[in-house]
Amino acid sequence: TIRIEQRRFKKYLTIVEGLEDTIAKEVAKTLKSKLACGGTISKGRIELQGNHRTEVKKILIQEGFKENAIHD
Repeated sequence: TIRIEQRRFKKYLTIVEGLEDTIAKEVAKTLKSKLACGGTISKGRIELQGNHRTEVKKILIQEGFKENAIHD
């Protein structure tokens, strides 16, 4: 699942949930490098700084995830 949260001062946070812990670290590293943004893994979810919802979906599909398994 990919969703957006608005934080203080109109800052956005893109959250990717539902990944296994074993692959979440590698996926987070890939997303951060391709999107040129900061991020972290917190409570089993990937948090990326900024609004990257459409780009994240494209990158996950390129990495081999099925399109129908990714929910916005």
